[in-house]
Amino acid sequence: MDAAAEPPQVRPHLRDSVALLRDRNFTYLFIAYLVAFFGGSMVPIAMAFGVLQLTGSTSDTGLVIASQIGGTLVVVLFGGVVADRQSRRRVIVGADLAGALGQAGMAIVLVSGHGNVPLLMALMAWNGVAGAFVHPAQVGFVPQVVAPQQLHAANALLATARSAALSLGAAIGGVLVALVGSGATIAVDAVGLTIAALLVSRIRVGTRPPEPTTSLLDDLRGGWIEFTSHRWLWVIVLQFSLLVAASESVYGLIGPAVSKVSMNGAADWGVVMAAFGAGTLLGGILILRIHVVRPMLFGTNCMFAAAVPSLMLAVWPRVWPVAVATFANGFCGQMFGVLWNTTLQRKIPSAMLSRVSAYDALGSIGLAPLGIVAAGFLLEAAGATTTLVVAAVMIAGPTALALLEPDVRRLRLDS
Repeated sequence: MDAAAEPPQVRPHLRDSVALLRDRNFTYLFIAYLVAFFGGSMVPIAMAFGVLQLTGSTSDTGLVIASQIGGTLVVVLFGGVVADRQSRRRVIVGADLAGALGQAGMAIVLVSGHGNVPLLMALMAWNGVAGAFVHPAQVGFVPQVVAPQQLHAANALLATARSAALSLGAAIGGVLVALVGSGATIAVDAVGLTIAALLVSRIRVGTRPPEPTTSLLDDLRGGWIEFTSHRWLWVIVLQFSLLVAASESVYGLIGPAVSKVSMNGAADWGVVMAAFGAGTLLGGILILRIHVVRPMLFGTNCMFAAAVPSLMLAVWPRVWPVAVATFANGFCGQMFGVLWNTTLQRKIPSAMLSRVSAYDALGSIGLAPLGIVAAGFLLEAAGATTTLVVAAVMIAGPTALALLEPDVRRLRLDS
């Protein structure tokens, strides 16, 4: 949908939103989110504790976790171009099946006892490549499945599915890692991605008008011009480049390391991540009920909550205080995520949507591998408290700076 053809903003109603689930296509997509994210939410816990058990090194763990994001960075722009040129449904199905293959390989390696850091890095990078195709295609696919006036409700419901899966999956994942090990836990994600691919393959949407034949470079240039033409867009992406780098290091590396020393290991960290998921679930439900006129002003203020888990881990590293902090982070972050996707889908032309989403992903996670690796070395050199305070500053500082941009404060969905 072109930005020039925006429909009027509709105040969301929970009953109308839930009615979307009566649509077969949307229901398939909703269930696909549930099963994919259920398995996916177990992987960070399983991988972090798997590598810590394998080598005992936080720097090794950081390298393995960063490899997945690195794989995404290498090809995400290409993934956006492919999703804008080809059937987004087929792109999602193919990428999910590729991801399932990678997770199955990782599970076999860990269960068989043949795991080593370089091999795990390669498999994580493979999964990152698969994810680089999924995300841009998904952002562009939702407007093909639902009507324009249903985008806010659809994004909130899909976010709720992701949240419910994250909450339940993280809790079960922590227990599974403790009971049966990391390899068997990761195998659950391979099954989930396969089921998700089959569900998405059953969705029937209209074909998009053929795009003019252009080169890959021309497509990338067109996406870049569209991306940079929206000041609110690239300012927030710059903010998130530091926010995501810090958050990924906290949830993927520092948190599990602190949990291993000061809590009850994987089981307690599973509770913490389940609390995050529960927060995102309630945040998704709330955003269904409220009408936000200035989405980026509201959403950016929400992201100050992302600094709280780092501070809590630094000053009170116990499971329930940290769980409350991550609940608040999930709650606020979910509202931002729904508003962000809806704003992109309303303000960016449909033909450019996956490419712009790819630039968004590239910018947002571009520093994450460096942040995770740096956090691993800083953790060993300076300790957990210093590393966590640095992470909190990296989250709160750029968030405050983003609010200085007038376009961030003034952007409206009803204009």
